[in-house]
Parts: sequence; C-alpha cells; structure tokens
Amino acid sequence: MPVVLSLQDAHKRYGHQVLLDGATCALADDQKVGLIGRNGAGKSTLCRILLGEEELDSGEVVQSKKLRLGYLRQHDPFHDGETVMDFLMRDSGHPDWRCGQVAWRFALSDDMTGRPVRELSGGWQTRVKLAALLLHDPNLLVLDEPTNFLDLRTQMLLEHFLRDFKAGVLVVSHDRAFLNQTCTHTLELSRGDLTMFPGDVDSYLQNLEERREHDERKNAATATKRKQLERFINENRANANTASQARSKAKQLERLEMIEVAGEEAKVHFSFPQVEPRKGPAVRVEDLAIGYDDRTVADDIRLEIEHGTRTGLVGDNGQGKTTFLRTLCESLKPKDGELKWGYGCQLGVYAQHVYTTLDPKQTVLEYLEYQAAPGTNTLQIKSVAGSFLFSGELAEKKIQVLSGGERARLVLAGLLLEQHNVLVLDEPGNHLDVETIEALGEALKRYQGTVIFTSHDRHFMRRTATDVVEVGGGRVVSYPSSYDDYVYRVQQEIDQGLRDEAARHPDEDQSGGGKSRGRSERDAQKKLKSLERKIAKLDDEKKSISEQLLTATEAKRASELQEQINTISGELETLEEEWLELYNEVEA
Repeated sequence: MPVVLSLQDAHKRYGHQVLLDGATCALADDQKVGLIGRNGAGKSTLCRILLGEEELDSGEVVQSKKLRLGYLRQHDPFHDGETVMDFLMRDSGHPDWRCGQVAWRFALSDDMTGRPVRELSGGWQTRVKLAALLLHDPNLLVLDEPTNFLDLRTQMLLEHFLRDFKAGVLVVSHDRAFLNQTCTHTLELSRGDLTMFPGDVDSYLQNLEERREHDERKNAATATKRKQLERFINENRANANTASQARSKAKQLERLEMIEVAGEEAKVHFSFPQVEPRKGPAVRVEDLAIGYDDRTVADDIRLEIEHGTRTGLVGDNGQGKTTFLRTLCESLKPKDGELKWGYGCQLGVYAQHVYTTLDPKQTVLEYLEYQAAPGTNTLQIKSVAGSFLFSGELAEKKIQVLSGGERARLVLAGLLLEQHNVLVLDEPGNHLDVETIEALGEALKRYQGTVIFTSHDRHFMRRTATDVVEVGGGRVVSYPSSYDDYVYRVQQEIDQGLRDEAARHPDEDQSGGGKSRGRSERDAQKKLKSLERKIAKLDDEKKSISEQLLTATEAKRASELQEQINTISGELETLEEEWLELYNEVEA
C-alpha cells in the first residue's frame, strides 16, 4: 500500500474563511477514498491543491516518484468535428485497437466511436472522458463531483469502472449511494481538518454520531464526579481528621479531564409551507405530445398524478424528463393533447440551472424579499434565511460571491417564502451537500402538498418518491413497481450489456486496465528486453568512465567524470526500478 500523494501540515484561507488548518492526509495507490464535507468547506480547493493548480499558504504536497495522476476534466477537450475514436487516439497517443478495447468498457460501441463526440449528450461525453483517462494508465484518479448531471445508467457504468480499477481513487461527491458503491475509505473535510476513516460514508457518519454520544456521556459522568469531589473537599479540608483525604481528593479532581466534543456543524432546516391536504388528481394529461418546433420528444401521454403524492421521474438523460417538467409548468407549450391542473393548484418551481440565472448584484436578503409572498414580514424572511445558514452578515452577501451550493440553497429558501401547494423540482440535489440533501428529503416527506421531481441521487429518490414515472423511448408512463425495482432492472440491463461486449472481446482482461492478455505479454516481453539493453549499455558507459576517472590527473577533469557517473547512476536506478516492476507484472 505505497503512499503516492500526501498533504502535510497544510494551511489555506480565503479572507476570514479557514479552509485548511494544519490538515494532513495520505493517499495510497490501492485505496478508494470518498471526500465529503459541507458546501464551502474547501473540497474543490483541496482537489486543485493536490493537482498542483493552486498553492497552499503553508505546508507541503508530497508526490511519489511513481505517481501517475489522472483527473476527470470538467471542461470540453474536444475538437470540432472530431469523432470519439479520433479524440481517444489524439489524447492518449494509442492506436485505434487499444482505444477500442477501453471504449467498450463504457458501452461505447463501434458505431458510437465513429460519431462526432460533440453531438453526444453530456453523459456520453463523460464516458468518453473516462475512457481517455483510463488510456493514460493513472495510479491515482481525482474525480470532483463526477455524478453531477449523470443519469442512473452512466453512474452505474462509472461504478463498474471504479470497482474494477486497480489503483487509487479520490472521489468528491454528495451522492451517498454512489460513494457507498465505490469507496472503501471516507475522508471528511470539516473546520479545516481532514479525518480519514476506514469504511464507507454510511459507516463513517454512524461512527461519528456514536463517538459524539459516547464522549458526551463520558463528560456527563465526569461532571458528576467533579461535583462529588468538590463537595467532599469543601466539607472536609478544614477538618484536621479528614484534611489528608481532602488533599487526596483534590489531586483526583486535578486529574479529571473533560473530552473536547466538537459541536455539530450548523444544519439547514427546511419547513415547507403548511397546506391543506387534498384528494383527487392534481394534474391530468390526455393524448399529450411534448417537444420542440423541430422535434417531438414523446407523445400519446396519458397520466394522472394524485394530490399528496411525491412522484419521481426516472429515465436516461436526453429522453425528456426536463421537457416533461417544463410542459407541466407551462413554460413549454404542449405540441398536442390536453394538460389540466386541478382547481386551486399553486406551483412552486425549482429549475435545474436556475441558480445560474440569479442577479449577481442582489444580496441574499434582497433576493428573498423579492421572492416572498405579499404580506411576509422582514422577521419571517430573516428567519427563513437563518434556517438556510444565511444569518447575520451572510444575509448581506452578494449573490455573485456565493458558491454553487449556496445559490442552490438560496433558491430553495425562496420557494419556502412563496405560497404553493405543488412543488415541481428538477434535480434539486445537485450542488447540495450530504446533510442538506438529507434535510430536503425529510422536509418533502413531511410536506402535505404534491411533489413532482427528478433526481439521479438514488438515496434521495429512494427515501422521497412514493410513485415513479418513467420517461424514455418517446413515452411517459407510470412505472408499475417501486424505485428499487427500477434500479434493479437498469443494473441487470447494464450487466447484460457488459457481458455481451465481453463476449465480443474474448481476449480482454477484465480485471486489469483493459489489455489483451496475449498482446500485453508480448509487449511487456519486448519492453523488458529493451530495458535490459539500455541497462547493459549504461553499465558499459559507467565502467568506461570509472576507468578514465582512475587515471585522471586534473581536478576539473575528475570532477566532470564523477558528475557523469552520478548522472548515469541515477538513470540506471530508474531503469532498474522500471525493469523490476515490469518483470513482477509479467511473472504475476
């Protein structure tokens, strides 16, 4: 378990905000680590520091000589008109057969690799980037929010990849289900400190709560013992017969120490408006067709959503979930058919990218005042702001300085100040931390109105949805079973697809980096012989220079020869390490 990247006594701050305060951690080449922490805690900053894109105020990032660092790029690295195969070959420098071997592991078929990469959806482009990443043969991956905007199917493929990946991984994510599926260790960034735990995120959070409760119980017992000792000392120290006992008790009192228990970090408190429970259909659609001027996304839709239900929309990206939600909200006109909301339905809408459209010059308080229903007083607005962690000076912050997670929280806070009995939410969990997503799910379960939402977060969907509607293949239909059943079905489809692809690539090594066993061994043997020739040549050079050094009479000449020997020795050491590593790989 060699450490390939470590952080030592790291300090980093922005203004008054301390992100790293003497933080230390070590990442090995066989650990899969999930990095968690509150929005604004500094997770993305930490990733940039580890990648060398940002400097520490003080402290050190130590990289092993053997580190081959890879990270999932968020930007678009593609050229105009470039096909998937063209990009993979250009980016990796590998031939087409090698790129094809890796591409199929992400369900990128031969037909798909021949298509222009920029014509693909965001989820498919992410698969292409992951294939490119694997072709570089990294031994430590850094993935910052890799599941944002990925559909369930692509998330599951990414999970397959990470579970099979034979090297280290650091994943920043708020998706608990994804972290539990892929990570064996949990690293928490909180209050400037880093804590590593040998277990998944659920185990870590449970352990954290248990330790806090244990320490609080121990402190309560210590406080009781202190009172008993203090009472005995006060009652007996003036008495000659018991003074020595009192002194002994005083020493015991000095030895009693309270355990420092870090208080829980502030939490968001959701409380959606009280609404009158209602019965019957909240919305009914008949023979509905949805889409745009140039294309129809789905048609012949017949659906009823009942008051008081929490209906989760599922389906692959690009199949029409957002289009259907936009049509329900009447921001997109139906192409055909009828859509009818029940009497008195008042919609509150959270759009997927709405937090990017906020007025950057407004303050938090100004935005909430603008969103609030008529008659809402300033005290109520400040109370809602505080429950979303925008209290005091934070309420006066300009929107332009808020992080993505803070903006998402602000939009949700605005929803609470409006009057509505139907919530339509498009990916409300994106950019929210684990605790805030948990709080949102609990609030939606208490809410007595109607909720229609979409989310790729399985933990959130599983806890929140009472009904499931599937969008895909030009259809929008009520799913006849539970969300867990839907997830199981998708997993079976993915597993079968991977088995079918494996059957078409019989020489593929499933456990490694995707190399054909026969070709891999031949290539490795060739490289071993090449290394042996280089080592032999350098050995001969070193011997020749050493002989010259023995007969050198001038100090300057002797110094030059010694420097050459040192250089060759360094090269030899590197080549011998490479030879040994490759030899062990071939033997295995």
